[in-house]
Amino acid sequence: MAARIGFVTVSDRASRGEYEDLGGPAMLAWFERVLSSPWQAVRRIIPDERRVIEATLQELADDEGCCLIVTTGGTGPAKRDVTPEATEAVCEKMMAGFGELMRQESLKFVPTAILSRQTAGIRGSSLIINLPGKPSAIDDCLSAVFPAVPYCIDLIGGPRLETDPEQCRAFRPKKT
Repeated sequence: MAARIGFVTVSDRASRGEYEDLGGPAMLAWFERVLSSPWQAVRRIIPDERRVIEATLQELADDEGCCLIVTTGGTGPAKRDVTPEATEAVCEKMMAGFGELMRQESLKFVPTAILSRQTAGIRGSSLIINLPGKPSAIDDCLSAVFPAVPYCIDLIGGPRLETDPEQCRAFRPKKT
């Protein structure tokens, strides 16, 4: 059975069709390149509204059965950037190391990475990761954190995700 992965673009303008969604396709392309096990994408484009973000994350985790949900957009300091708050509201456990590593990686390219508030958390058997909105930053951040993602999903009872080791080598502890 194919793993289900949620892709959420958080953008007022993209959700109204006024702006081309670049983040969603960038996330999808990264997973198409990296994952070698069967998976299915569940896509959403929604406005920067905290209640809508929370409801979408809950739906993807609880109703759609997504083992992994990645978001793009809404992680900056602007007034309408509320994706991290929505993520924290629906998660039982926060995984601070994801945000720390993503900011560290992004700082190699831009000094404004310290303004980003990416985070990650667990809701049931779903790992939710907030990514930046810029497609190149999405690639950098996913490449940095994804080696730990398949094992995290194993630990929370999700399906086994396999990667193409030429693209991204997933880490799983050796069994003794």
